Amino acid sequence: MENTKQNNLSYTIFIAAVVSLGGFLFGFDAAIISGVVGSVENLFGLSDAQTGFVVSAPSWAAMIAMLAAGVVSDLIGRKRLLIGVAFLYAISALLSAYASSYEMLAVARMVGGVAFGAALILAPMYIAEISSAENRGKLVSIQQLNIVLGFSAAYFSGYYLNDLSGSAEGMINEGNAWRWMLGIEMIPAILYFFLLFFVPKSPRWLMSKGKDEEALSVLNKLYGTASTAQSVFQNIKKNLTEQVEKTPYSELFKPSMRFVLFVGLAVGILQQITGINAVFFYATSIFEQTGIGTDAAFAQSVIVGIINVVFTLLVMVLIDRMGRRPLLLIGIAGVAISLLVTSYGFHQATYELTSEKITALEGVDQTKLAAVANITYDNDVDFKNATKAALGETEFKAHQSEIIQAAANINPYLILFGILGFVSSFAFSLGPVMWVLLSELFPNKIRGLAIGLIGFINSFASALVQQIFPWELSTFGNSMTFLIYGLFAVVGFFLFLKILPETKGKSLEEIEKQFVRD
Repeated sequence: MENTKQNNLSYTIFIAAVVSLGGFLFGFDAAIISGVVGSVENLFGLSDAQTGFVVSAPSWAAMIAMLAAGVVSDLIGRKRLLIGVAFLYAISALLSAYASSYEMLAVARMVGGVAFGAALILAPMYIAEISSAENRGKLVSIQQLNIVLGFSAAYFSGYYLNDLSGSAEGMINEGNAWRWMLGIEMIPAILYFFLLFFVPKSPRWLMSKGKDEEALSVLNKLYGTASTAQSVFQNIKKNLTEQVEKTPYSELFKPSMRFVLFVGLAVGILQQITGINAVFFYATSIFEQTGIGTDAAFAQSVIVGIINVVFTLLVMVLIDRMGRRPLLLIGIAGVAISLLVTSYGFHQATYELTSEKITALEGVDQTKLAAVANITYDNDVDFKNATKAALGETEFKAHQSEIIQAAANINPYLILFGILGFVSSFAFSLGPVMWVLLSELFPNKIRGLAIGLIGFINSFASALVQQIFPWELSTFGNSMTFLIYGLFAVVGFFLFLKILPETKGKSLEEIEKQFVRD
């Protein structure tokens, strides 16, 4: 009996891992752009707004996909829609790699955004519907694990391809390395497409379509024993019987849904407004702001990826033991402290281009820099504005990393400590716990609608953060930007200290009875 239970758990883990590969592709796409953005910015002569849109284009498209994904999956099934998602990922990677203009690259990335918007909604929904109460937290967290593995794989790929591009004679060079970074995503996308044919359809979806025999067959494979499968079958049947009518969006806004909807929206918004995707999508650029240079910035991005994976694995072990509430509160406190440390690190920086340092700069019109020579600036905004005025914006952007490396008097280790603390705290809390909570809090009849709505708002907040981050750095500077994110985290901590419920160890039906308040 024990062997049977273990085998069935292994089968469920396999299914969850396959379905969550969409998260891997999202993570890869999100992180790889951090190594690409500098190259395409120079190649296509992008403004801050255009740079922001190249980075944020997938999230803008994902907003629409998230609104529609739950409804469409209710019509055609989770599995069928996920197969379409995998196909779109592959097309997006191919078009991005061959992009010949800013417009083509933006459209290609929006195609990928449709894919990951749908995948981020469907995977936790599907996994929650095949999981038992005692394993649901860690299984839904596989989604977040795949996302962070995607981040890590992208940072490693970016570092490796950037290293290879040092030789102008090789197939990969400084001119085309960014195309390889974007195009390599096709490999996991194609693997995802074929593996999806080996996962079953959701038993809850099958039963909602009257396919009870097929649903019971799936449940037998998932639970191993006929008695357990039959018990789960009857619980689902009872729940669906009470929810036979088509569910309109107005159901989300009934007084009984007010509490769970507020909690879901609060978690979904806080996850993004603390700036996590500014860090993930611009990691290399952020580390370049510390004056360590491009190569070291790629290397530090790899460390971010590793830390992200380690703490996500840790939360998978703890989430069904400690519960959702303590993990979220501890993690948000860590996020707040880490962002404030990062802000302080940038606040202490000064910038000065001495005559000797200007002479050492290669490829820059050194005579133009005489206007800023031997002047100490106490913040990055004034220094950048003065240097742009001297060189012109195009030349400054082409050599920004080298110029900041020469001028910055900063403690890069303090900022690295702050960024790593932020990433580890996020991976321990807001990253995986949000998706677990969303997959648990809402009744079966509106789960797709609710996750779609909150996913839409979450994606909007994410896109907005990505879009305005280059403008924030140019306007407010590094220190103030991270201070704003840190203050959002402080407010979030005290809000969740008051309202956050615990769903650990409860079935979806038990959660509905407890938290959907008449």
